[in-house]
Amino acid sequence: MKLQLALDLVNIPQAIEVVSQVQEYVDIVEIGTPVVINEGLRAVKEVKEAFPNTKVLADLKIMDAAGYEVSQATSFGADIVTILAVAEDESIKGAVAEAKKQGKEILVDMIAVKDIKTRAQELDELGVDYICVHTGYDLQAVGKNSFDDLKAIKSVVKQAKTAVAGGIKLDTLSEVIAAQPDLIIVGGGITGQENIKEAASQFKELIAQG
Repeated sequence: MKLQLALDLVNIPQAIEVVSQVQEYVDIVEIGTPVVINEGLRAVKEVKEAFPNTKVLADLKIMDAAGYEVSQATSFGADIVTILAVAEDESIKGAVAEAKKQGKEILVDMIAVKDIKTRAQELDELGVDYICVHTGYDLQAVGKNSFDDLKAIKSVVKQAKTAVAGGIKLDTLSEVIAAQPDLIIVGGGITGQENIKEAASQFKELIAQG
């Protein structure tokens, strides 16, 4: 299991400062959609340049023109790029093809998908690298979580790795670990803590224990 740190509410200097504190504990740094909207792909480029040995994910949540958008993100240094599962199959294919050409990876975000199992099976056959169950901010606010969806996806995928995101905190981590995703994505559970480095260390330690 790997740990991904999601950076959503920062500017570029803040992102670099946060990563400098936690880089030894996280496997992937996510430049979140709000950061990309506010700062552009320059945020991906500057974080990758500052931490060349750390994988960087660009959370673009692509919906169309996927091949082009993946090519842009990878040219700015992204190792992994996200596309929405509700995008057309042709868009998914375009994203996968471009990522493979660049030696990079695609993570598909299952946010807003109704038939989780069917779509996960289709995405698996389309050759995506990660399928991520994601409880967005708006659903977290009403008490939803991703654990049942994660189990549903794990029951059908044969090739893709699984990821889980959305409101994961230290006190819910054991439940996440029990579901055995390949990638655990944490944002505020680390960045919202008083001691960011200590929080990241605790997450990494629990994940390593499995």
